[in-house]
Amino acid sequence: MPGILEIEGVYTAYDKADVLQGVSLNVETSRITCLLGSNGSGKTTLVRSILGLTPPRAGRIVFNGTDVTAMPTHRIIAAGIACIPEGRKVFPKLTVEENLRVGAYKERSDKIISARIAEILQIFPRLAERRSQLAGTMSGGEQAMVSIGRGLMCAPKLLLIDEPSLGLSPRLVKENFNIVRNINERGITVLLVEQNVHQTLAISHHGFVLSKGRVAASGSPAELAARQDVRDAYFG
Repeated sequence: MPGILEIEGVYTAYDKADVLQGVSLNVETSRITCLLGSNGSGKTTLVRSILGLTPPRAGRIVFNGTDVTAMPTHRIIAAGIACIPEGRKVFPKLTVEENLRVGAYKERSDKIISARIAEILQIFPRLAERRSQLAGTMSGGEQAMVSIGRGLMCAPKLLLIDEPSLGLSPRLVKENFNIVRNINERGITVLLVEQNVHQTLAISHHGFVLSKGRVAASGSPAELAARQDVRDAYFG
């Protein structure tokens, strides 16, 4: 079944060395699809390829029925992909509300922007209490909320979340994964790129495991957890 994001036989190289070698995967609409892999597996390169930052040298990337393989990044984003970058990367000298408004840069209607901010503050009540606080003075968990909220401000068709557990305490990791699940329950499709296999499989509908630039396994969370090679690599 065609998904909202289809990646077909993608090869992506830096200089002459292929990092991705024939990667194919499918992200189904309204579901959480996870991409698991250790450092150096090719996850970051695949994210960069999807966003047009490092275009593939071969293969195809189709988003919402349109071939975006050779599109510039700004057009891919405008088509409906929002990326929550690794390490959160808020604008530290802007307030919470100003950070959120940056996410709605495409929107011209103040009424729509205000409605979206109200919705984000409903999802993240902690941000409602801190909407005038400089983002750079907030905790890592709060900055993660700002980053996710900013991504939602453009009303994306696909939310690509890169390593949301990075640098957070176990309690905040669990909180963030619950937030991702709640966002998906609102109908937003999520591609979750992670190393934290336990939490990721707990909220995902389908998953792919990337190893040395290739898809090494795919299936439901139960199927992936049952595979001995996946257990050996990720469950210890």
